[in-house]
Amino acid sequence: MRTARLILFFTFISVTTLWPESTPREALLVLSKGDHTLAIVDPATLKVVAKAPVGEDPHEVIASADGKLAYVSNYGGGAYNTLTVIDLISQKRVTTIDLGPLRGPHGLTFVGGKTWFTAEAAKAIGRYDPAKGAVDWILGTGQDRTHMIFVSEDMQRIFTTNVSSGTVSIIEKSTRPPGGPPPGGRRGPMGPPGGDWEETVVPVGRGAEGFDVAPDGKELWTANAQDGTVSIIDLATKKVTDTLQANVRGANRLKFTPDGKLVLISSLSGAGLVFLDSATHTEVKRIAMEHGAAGIQMQPNGSRVFVACTGEGYVAIVSLKTLEITDRIDAGPEPDGLAWSVRQ
Repeated sequence: MRTARLILFFTFISVTTLWPESTPREALLVLSKGDHTLAIVDPATLKVVAKAPVGEDPHEVIASADGKLAYVSNYGGGAYNTLTVIDLISQKRVTTIDLGPLRGPHGLTFVGGKTWFTAEAAKAIGRYDPAKGAVDWILGTGQDRTHMIFVSEDMQRIFTTNVSSGTVSIIEKSTRPPGGPPPGGRRGPMGPPGGDWEETVVPVGRGAEGFDVAPDGKELWTANAQDGTVSIIDLATKKVTDTLQANVRGANRLKFTPDGKLVLISSLSGAGLVFLDSATHTEVKRIAMEHGAAGIQMQPNGSRVFVACTGEGYVAIVSLKTLEITDRIDAGPEPDGLAWSVRQ
């Protein structure tokens, strides 16, 4: 009898060791720059259910629309040129995408069934088509350190921040007839007459990096890390309408809450986590984080926000009702990029 119990006990231990928990339908994805892994977190329990290797210097992560795959940028400041793909169901790395000369991939988004990315060292943005297994589109920005990217759902507008140039690029699908001359007969800003895209470069502040587009699509806010300011661009006129003295030197990421009422800014320096009122442009609260913060991910229902406290070594959970830290997640050293996946 004792032998049978021991066999059952060790069988149980083996099964629980060999079979990690399955990925929940909704999951928080956390990159660890310290151990080069992607952690899959159950947002209900705040428990890491699995980890997968993602290659050198992972910075940003995005999930596919069906919640089955995650794409990770291997950045290296231009030293690397790959995206790592993780199967969120099997919780394993499935492939590494070689981007060739498109070095320094960083910012990511998934729109229209494709992965869009910046290639900082190439001064370009690109698009990877999973169906074709290839990069199917590339566009140069002509700006230094094109870092973060936002693509509208209709894919008619693309926005990037360009850190060293201190600019924001607004890239729009051309309304000119194919092959027709541009207005005034001059060559368009993105190439020869009849070009598919037109770029407007908007000067902002030094070190423009983290940015977001308001939920109503009317404004773009970007945090300028070197100046400690926030620039607000009216997207109808494509002009800066206000520059906020927000005291956010070292700003890393900027995100609107789902309702558009608050703007959150993380800082890798002493500014910590800052909350601004989007209507009054005033500071609402500041949470001190001695060793800095990076990635920001809103829970879609607007109840919480997850903040990667890179220097602290954990992900903070902040209530958007009380604006207080309520818990933390240990997802690996130097957490950075965050994303949300929903399996369809």
